[in-house]
Amino acid sequence: MITNELNLFKIAEIEVKYSTKIKASDRIKVSTSCAAAYAFRELWSQSMEYKESFYAMYLNRNNRILGIHKVAEGGLTGTVVDIRCVFQVALKANACSVIVAHNHPSGNEIPSEADKTITRKIKEAGLTLDIPLLDHLIMLPGDGYMSFADEGLI
Repeated sequence: MITNELNLFKIAEIEVKYSTKIKASDRIKVSTSCAAAYAFRELWSQSMEYKESFYAMYLNRNNRILGIHKVAEGGLTGTVVDIRCVFQVALKANACSVIVAHNHPSGNEIPSEADKTITRKIKEAGLTLDIPLLDHLIMLPGDGYMSFADEGLI
């Protein structure tokens, strides 16, 4: 009997949930790298100068922000980003596109080879899932940032 067989196993229930109290018409629209950088800065913690963090911004079909999620936090000179974690949240939020950002506490705006590699991998995964990567920003202490899209690196 199937019922008795199932009782022998403990099976976890998986819940997938995204909720917001922000009306669609009130969500911020992102149409430039500057607007994306401003939105990231609004939620970024004060630790921008002390340790590297990686965030993802999820957008609806009209490029309005569904939400921002901290994907990873590391040390002074780097952080490890799991691409699956970027897209777990994208799928939960029914995102149509994503913009990612990480900070360089040193203030150096030049992307490292690791920065370029993770950008390429996120872009490829996004194409497979039909959730395109629109930009990758390197946030600098103060008001500065570098946009992969603006520099033609995406």
